[in-house]
Parts: sequence; structure tokens; C-alpha cells
Amino acid sequence: MNSKLNRIFYFPITRIILGIGICLGILIAVQNFISKPIFQNLITSKQIADTIINYISVAVLLCTYYYLFQLYEKRKISELSKKNLLTELLGGFTLGFSILSLVILVLYLFDFYQVISFSGFSYFLAPFSFLVIAALMEEIFFRAILYRILENWIGTYITLFVISILFELPHIFNDNVTILSVVLGLLFGFVHGIMFTYTKRIWLPFAFHLGWNFAQPFYGSNLSGIDDVGTILNADFNGPDLITGSAYGIEDSILSIGFLLVICIFFLFLSIRGNKIKPLKNKLQHRI
Repeated sequence: MNSKLNRIFYFPITRIILGIGICLGILIAVQNFISKPIFQNLITSKQIADTIINYISVAVLLCTYYYLFQLYEKRKISELSKKNLLTELLGGFTLGFSILSLVILVLYLFDFYQVISFSGFSYFLAPFSFLVIAALMEEIFFRAILYRILENWIGTYITLFVISILFELPHIFNDNVTILSVVLGLLFGFVHGIMFTYTKRIWLPFAFHLGWNFAQPFYGSNLSGIDDVGTILNADFNGPDLITGSAYGIEDSILSIGFLLVICIFFLFLSIRGNKIKPLKNKLQHRI
């Protein structure tokens, strides 16, 4: 490969487009031509079949990303390292779930929240597995590919700004979007980016994302404006939208936004103190 083609092939935008395109293409192909035809025909229960299909998709996406970038960039894939895996998965999930749990506690203490009934354990099958693959897809595409490559190219701060906007763009088309939900989405993109900067792995932002998303249907809230994702607790939110969240869900509450802002500042502080921030290079380079 001559030098000009080599520069094009390894240019950051090229790597982003190829990375997302190949990972998404293989995932869709495996789902539509292998896992869905096999398990939807073999298993009569749609819940169980969809659960298996979703977790196979998790394995396919991780393997595709790992071997693609190992071959493409000729490096060790440290962002999928097993270092601190359990700590970051459990810690991230607990942190994401706990923030919204704290919001629910405040609402309960002010009599803005009441549990009506328990929906059962079926949510822990297909619906939960869908949350897992959805969170992983966003973290692989937005953090492991887009954020990682841009951060190494144009530095941490510009990348945080760019990715926060790009991450929120698909969500502005969700139902029941408000100004506060847009602010929430920008902060959400920021906190996942700075978590990646701090750990250099996807596990913490992925687990935080999953815990945050799971807490909403767990407590009976809409999920990012969507009202047909099911719930574990059927609950009544009765109070000002500014506090309880609008029809978008409890993440639209100023309490959720305030707590998330604290997490953003905390991980930004840790990243600065740990010398994890990448500067904008004087001469932009296209290689990692």
C-alpha cells in the first residue's frame, strides 16, 4: 500500500466509519441470518428466544470489535482489558442505579412517588437483555470507536464536547423530549466520555449506562421518553414535572441532572489529577 493510500486507510475518520460499519454490519447479519432464524424456530417462548439472541449479540459485538481493531490497528485492545473488570462492572452499575434510586428516595420523602404494584420477574429476561445490548452498542460505537479515536486525534476536551452533542442527537427524536432532557443527554454523553478517559476501558461507562437505564423501568418510569419498555414496579409519580420528571421519565428531573453533574465533575477531577487528559496536538496525527 503506497503512502497516500496508507494515510487514507488509517485516517481517523476512515477508522471510525469502517469500525462502526463493520461492527454494525456483522451484528445485523448474525442476528438476521443466524441467531434469529435458529432460536425463534427452536424455542417457542419469545421471551427466552429473544433473551438468548440478545446475549449472543453481546458476544458477537465484543468479538467483532476486538478482532477487527486488533487486525486493523495492530495493537493490544486495552479498552476491553479484563483489568478491574468486575470492579468497574459492579461499581458502574451500582453507581448508575443508585443515582436514580436517590432521586426516587427524595420523591418518596416528599410524597411525590408511590408504588402501586409489582409486575413480576419477567422483565429480567428479554427486556433486561435488550437494555444490555442497547447500552453496549452505544458504548462500543460512541466510546470505544468514536471517542477513543477522536480523543487520540484532537484531544480530550474537544472530543468531550463533540461526542456529547453526537450522543444526544439520536435521542432528540425520542418521544416527550424537553429542554431538560436535552441537557441531561449532553451531560450523559459527557460523563461516559470522561469515565472512558479515566479508565481507558468501556466497562465503567457501559455498566453505569446499564444501571441508569435499568433503574428507570425498575421504579416504574418511562425510559428516555419511551413508554412501552415495560416496568418492574408500577408506580405513581405525582408532583411538579421539574422534580418528578416529565413524561420523558425520572431522568428528566432536575434532581437527576444535578446528581449527574456532580458525577461529571468528580470524574473530570480524577482524570485531571491522574494526568489522563489528552491535549490537542500541535500537529494532528492520524495514528494511535
